[in-house]
Amino acid sequence: MKLLRYGAFGQEKPALLDAKGGLRDLSGVISDLAGKTLGSASLAKLKALDPESLPLVQGSPRIGACVGDVHNFIAVGLNFADHAAETGAAIPKEPILFNKAPNCIVGPYDDVMIPKASVKTDWEVELAIVIGDGGSYIDEKDAMAAIAGFCVCNDVSEREFQAERGGQWAKGKGCPTFGPLGPWLVTPDEIADVQNLGMWLEVDGERVQNGSTKTMIFGAAYLVHYISQFMRLDAGDVITTGTPPGVGLGFKPPRFLKGGEVVTLGIDGLGTQKQNFVPFKAS
Repeated sequence: MKLLRYGAFGQEKPALLDAKGGLRDLSGVISDLAGKTLGSASLAKLKALDPESLPLVQGSPRIGACVGDVHNFIAVGLNFADHAAETGAAIPKEPILFNKAPNCIVGPYDDVMIPKASVKTDWEVELAIVIGDGGSYIDEKDAMAAIAGFCVCNDVSEREFQAERGGQWAKGKGCPTFGPLGPWLVTPDEIADVQNLGMWLEVDGERVQNGSTKTMIFGAAYLVHYISQFMRLDAGDVITTGTPPGVGLGFKPPRFLKGGEVVTLGIDGLGTQKQNFVPFKAS
């Protein structure tokens, strides 16, 4: 299934993408794509539905983040061998973990704001995991069964905040609007091999990232297993898993976003995103 959320920010409704690309409203079946509605029992009920029996959404509504009410937004740093090489960093022996603020999550086509005083805002196309049946101490062999689905994430980053402001990567990762997710939450049964998906990102039409999940150092199943050794993973938690080479920091000289750019990105089978980067404005 390809699941999504549509409507005004903070008022999104759940939907299913039908075989013709139409949006089928799920609000009569579940309240949202969030928390326990992403568990395996709930997803099995959704899969059993006839999409044609669901109301067809009319018009072209805003598409929101594909998962709502996220409590834990976990990220993995330097998880692509070729990206580590472009930054000059050693291959990590264990996953590098940090948190993005859950309230930085926005829809896949929403504007992204350049923070105040930013001089090094950067882009990162990433595969994100959404947890379904979570838990602690999940065996790697059971990890895929704990996943509700996968989606595209732009792990927008401010590199000066991240690396030059006294440590803690979270400083440069959770600014408002720095977490576009979606357009779809794609269930694992629709993906033949999550470790062989093409990934790309363009800035103003120029292809700057062109990679594949096959160069991930730690794969999706291992990350779920590993992270669950340190914290409980709950339904609806999001893990964004790292980026291939081609980030602005890796250019010589480095290139960063100043505002006014259009960033487009996508992953095979998971859809595409498009964001206008704009100056900061208070909500």
